[in-house]
Amino acid sequence: QVQLVESGGGLVQPGGSLRLSCAASRRIFSFYTMGWYRRAPGKQRELVAVIDSSGRTNYADSVKGRFTLSRDNAKNTVDLQMNSLRPEDTAVYLCNIQSADATGSRSDDWGQGTQVTVSS
Repeated sequence: QVQLVESGGGLVQPGGSLRLSCAASRRIFSFYTMGWYRRAPGKQRELVAVIDSSGRTNYADSVKGRFTLSRDNAKNTVDLQMNSLRPEDTAVYLCNIQSADATGSRSDDWGQGTQVTVSS
C-alpha cells in the first residue's frame, strides 16, 4: 500500500490559479498510472488528469488547455497546475496511484483529498 500526501488546495477567485501536489510515501517499484480525480458536491467522482508509466497524459475534456499534470520520478510526486479556474472546478481533489510492488502485487491507493473552492 502506498500512502499519498496531498497539498495545495484552497479558495481562489474565478480565473485564478492553484497548484496541487501529491507525494508518495515511499519509492514506487512499478506504477501504472498516477494522477488526480475530483468529487464535486452531489456528483460522482471523475477523472481530472492521469499520467502513465510511459509519460502519456489523459485529461478530462473540461480541463484540457487549463490544467497541466507533471510527474517527478525521482521524488515520486505528481503536480497539477490549474489555471483559469471556474466555479464548476470546485470539488475535493483526490490523488490516486495504481502500482505494483516487487512481488507483482497490485494496489490502487487514494489520498485523503484536498478542497478546491473557486468563488468570488
